[in-house]
Amino acid sequence: MAEFKVMLVNGSPHERGTTNRALDEIEQALVDDGVEVGRFWVGAKPIAGCIGCKHCASHDGECVFHDVVNEFNHLAADYDGFVFGTPVHYAAASGALTSFMDRSFYSQAMGGVNIYPFKPGAAVAVARRAGTTATFDQINKYFTIVQMPVISATYWNDVFGTNAEDASCDAEGLRTMRVLAHNMAYHLRCKKAGEAAGILPPAPEPPARTNFI
Repeated sequence: MAEFKVMLVNGSPHERGTTNRALDEIEQALVDDGVEVGRFWVGAKPIAGCIGCKHCASHDGECVFHDVVNEFNHLAADYDGFVFGTPVHYAAASGALTSFMDRSFYSQAMGGVNIYPFKPGAAVAVARRAGTTATFDQINKYFTIVQMPVISATYWNDVFGTNAEDASCDAEGLRTMRVLAHNMAYHLRCKKAGEAAGILPPAPEPPARTNFI
């Protein structure tokens, strides 16, 4: 059994498209580093956005909409790190992935069973031509609001191509995916070594909310 498990999330409506090709490169590099990899496709069905009903707050993080978000949350609890990949739609992540991440991150935090803090996260954006850096920034904001270390590479985590075949020709982008994967494995090993040496996460600060009005 592998020492660590990393979940790769495909936020594209096309299961075998460019986003999947980028994630394939990450998977192979992680496997080469001895990391177990899970794959999760958000699918092509509509995913509702968060409606702020707070059902999750009184149901242990279970969202009121019983769909792929709850399915993912149950699976993700057993994983040590995450990579969220998305195509670029109007210089942003796909609508499906945006709704998916909104509800997953919100429901876990509100339900008090947050699966994300101190687990490393990485964003991957793919596009035919442009909009990847804006999308990269968008996804990273989910990580930084729940104390997730952000895994970087030697360039922004972008891959270019209209389809999977095109993406296979993006040598620099695929190299970036491999570097990302190796850095993810390295971080997980460093984290485990720190915990073994008695270095634990800091004690949480008490909540504080400021109203600017």
